[in-house]
Amino acid sequence: MDIKAEVLEIIDDLFMEDVSGMMDEDLFDAGVLDSMGTVELIVELEGHFDINIPVSEFGRDDWNTANKIIEGVTELRNA
Repeated sequence: MDIKAEVLEIIDDLFMEDVSGMMDEDLFDAGVLDSMGTVELIVELEGHFDINIPVSEFGRDDWNTANKIIEGVTELRNA
């Protein structure tokens, strides 16, 4: 499974929301993510991908869409 599919599965598992049809939609505005959900997502992504996501890099505008989350995880995996 590739990073995109894994991230989408994690979001679906955590929030019971299939976001594959809204890859560039703001997940906060759509009601998928909130502050607590963001923390849950960070913890899950860090554990699943064995990465460290600095809170300073997880700004709402930087990680607010599925595509941006996938891009961020990919960058951290390749760092």
